[in-house]
Amino acid sequence: MTAGAVSPAIAVRMRRAARWAVAFGAFALSVALLASPAAAKRFDAETFTLANGLQVVVIPIHRAPIASQMVWYKAGAADDPRGASGIAHFLEHLMFRGTRTVAPGAFSHAVADIGGRDNAFTMHDYTGFYETVAADRLATVMRLEADRMANLVITDAKVSPERKVIIEERHTRIDNNPQSLFQESFDAALYLNLPYHRPVIGWLAEMQRLSTADALAFYRAWYAPNNAVVVISGDVTPAQVRALAEKYYGPIPARPVPAHVVVPEPPHVVAVSLTMKSARVPDPSWLRAYLAPSYTAGDAQQAYALQVAAEILGDGATSRLYKGLVVDRKLALDAGAYYDPTTRYLSNFGFYATVAKGVDPAAFQDAALDIVHAAVRDGLTAEEVARAKARMQAEAVYARDSLDGLARSVGAAVANGRTLDDVEAWPDRIGAVTVEQVNAALKSVLDDNHAVTGFLLPERTS
Repeated sequence: MTAGAVSPAIAVRMRRAARWAVAFGAFALSVALLASPAAAKRFDAETFTLANGLQVVVIPIHRAPIASQMVWYKAGAADDPRGASGIAHFLEHLMFRGTRTVAPGAFSHAVADIGGRDNAFTMHDYTGFYETVAADRLATVMRLEADRMANLVITDAKVSPERKVIIEERHTRIDNNPQSLFQESFDAALYLNLPYHRPVIGWLAEMQRLSTADALAFYRAWYAPNNAVVVISGDVTPAQVRALAEKYYGPIPARPVPAHVVVPEPPHVVAVSLTMKSARVPDPSWLRAYLAPSYTAGDAQQAYALQVAAEILGDGATSRLYKGLVVDRKLALDAGAYYDPTTRYLSNFGFYATVAKGVDPAAFQDAALDIVHAAVRDGLTAEEVARAKARMQAEAVYARDSLDGLARSVGAAVANGRTLDDVEAWPDRIGAVTVEQVNAALKSVLDDNHAVTGFLLPERTS
């Protein structure tokens, strides 16, 4: 069970290791492969919907006798009611606290007893639960997940101790971590009205008031089969999975589910700069972000072009930022760009760096912005765009090597309103991006008058 803020630098490092993990501001465990663009038909993925509205996606991968189940609920911290921030994440914890027939903690013990592993994550747009087991034990975990989808028991006796757990989690992951505290304030400045303004784990004062009634209301509102996607990947067949899904999930009745609130973001009319100092920060870091469209919000046609732009400007040792700031001028220990188009609402496009010791942060920012401004003013080149697209399309093929990664990538897309066809078409859509589209998107998004900039600096104690 995971919660906390992930810095862009960490997110990009994870992306380099497990590609398409650009989950800026998300939880550490869920960051790894959420945005993978692997083409669905290359894995013979199939999808079907049960009579109760539950969508099931099957991705057969027969290289090993294992299977992964992921259940995605189309509700996350963005759906927390006003004044109850953190309730989506709190409910994720309570899902392990027992049903009418499964004792508190027994879910994970049952998975471990059959040699499997399980966990869960909450993000702004959805909440996920997953298990990886031997393929012949898939029925067991499907039965367990279906049970807590329908029969979770939430009482004061369970809520009170678990509330202490999430508060301690916040203290450990956020309050005692200057990078995470900085990220919280940065996000709050970046999003004026969208629910990404709030941390997934919640504001402490509101977490302390979360109640049994709050948890029950969120569970009853959102945790219904017609608001969920089950993704099964591994040594399975669609026919086998359909039979198990009908048996375990099929009897759960559909329920009315509220619509996601349409939240407008007001125009940003000022540039914002934040500075935080901490004695626990070893090296200065710099962060700059701009609101940007996603696949489902704003000018969605720009999303693919912005992905290519992020690849050129800040992904890897040959990117413009890394080469210019780290390799050539030795001004930074790390530098890059990030962009995640998979969000339900507007996303953001940004840059990050760890400033080298002895380098003045303000002077570093001038050097970094020189690179950014040159890209906007002069444009990226056709050769850069062609190379970036080739790398991105090749890496889409490599994504097939990860069992859990495929389930995560497809599940995240479908849970946020996209389709298997969208996932499958990703390489072709990237391939169709032109240099003119990339440069137009950069000019549209990278407006200094609307940027949010942050410095996280060491504070000398002597």
